[in-house]
Amino acid sequence: MRIKICGITRYEDARIAANLGVDALGFIFYPQSSRYISPVNAAEIIKKLPPFISRTGVFVDEDPNRVVEITALAGLDTVQLHGNESPEYCAAMPVPVIKVFSIHDKSDISKLSDYKVSGYLLDTWSPDRKGGTGKIFDWSVAAKACSIYNTVILSGGLGPSNLQEAMETVRPFAVDVNSGVEISPGVKSPPKMKDAISIVKSFQ
Repeated sequence: MRIKICGITRYEDARIAANLGVDALGFIFYPQSSRYISPVNAAEIIKKLPPFISRTGVFVDEDPNRVVEITALAGLDTVQLHGNESPEYCAAMPVPVIKVFSIHDKSDISKLSDYKVSGYLLDTWSPDRKGGTGKIFDWSVAAKACSIYNTVILSGGLGPSNLQEAMETVRPFAVDVNSGVEISPGVKSPPKMKDAISIVKSFQ
């Protein structure tokens, strides 16, 4: 099982997560997010990271040329697309793509088949927010998606208190944790990160 910690805004948090054995770190380039980080600041953090940790950039309906530009500037190896990006938009990206789908009901996973991407991230649907709600959705929907696709990433309200149950119920490829390991938006809790990573890494 793999774990990504998203919403990184500080090198200190990135360093601790790396030392704890995180698989991927997420940097949010959506200006309306409370965890937004500038491409320049993200690049400063990323260049200090050790090898074998994926650097993921999160975008929401950004101009594709700008995504390509930020990917090169920050040193990203993966992009995570949270908006209404089309299959053609995703296919044009120069690095592997994780496409995010906000789950409202069981019919929402039918859209996954339209996208030929490296990963499918399932998050909680919100009428007015693009991800980062900190709320859980019906995990049976995610479990159904996992029975069809082998690169499903589970997100939405995950933290040390429910990761074990989530992984047992859904059996995803990976989990994506954000607010569940925070002190405040963009400021991570080392003890919570340690607990979350330990739970994921010990999962059988």
